[in-house]
Amino acid sequence: MIDKICTFLTNRIRKEMPEIDDEKAEVINYGLQNIVGEIPKIFIMLIIAYILGIFKWSLFTFVALFPYKGASGGVHLKTHFGCIAFTTIFYCLIPFIAQYIFLSEIIKSVVIASVWIFGMIMIKLYAPADTENVPILNKKDRRKKQIVSYITFTLGLFAALVIKDKVTSNILILANLFQTITITKLVYKLTNNKYGYEVYGEASTESV
Repeated sequence: MIDKICTFLTNRIRKEMPEIDDEKAEVINYGLQNIVGEIPKIFIMLIIAYILGIFKWSLFTFVALFPYKGASGGVHLKTHFGCIAFTTIFYCLIPFIAQYIFLSEIIKSVVIASVWIFGMIMIKLYAPADTENVPILNKKDRRKKQIVSYITFTLGLFAALVIKDKVTSNILILANLFQTITITKLVYKLTNNKYGYEVYGEASTESV
């Protein structure tokens, strides 16, 4: 259904703008799929969160993680159902678990420091983690997104360190940790994803 809607919108855009070629139309169609596809995912996630009694925490998780997730990228599942399921599990499971974690101030500091070190290494290695469908090939764009990833990741964990509310702090730790895991090569392999910059970078090298 989403594919048909996006194809229809793409065709309408091409009709109004004949200069758009097939390659640009493909990019537009993919962008529309991301936009249109995100809306039902968010609504379904929030409805399930409301049923589970964690609506405000799921919404907080989504908003708090958005800057880091947007900059660092991560895996995309192949089907709309898979994306909906993953989004729902991600934003509902984190706040659900966060309610039952109890850390002393010393342990919390050690955990945050460990997550920060792990995250900085993974960001250096993999961020921004793009995909074959939406590769990020421009070096300046990649560098900007990587810098933003460093900053937003660090700020998220710093907030977790200074915030006294247990659930809020735990959500920030878990959300930043799990998002970092989604950009790693292991998760890409498990979900049958490929980094776009590697695929097209290798292709351009081979064609020279």
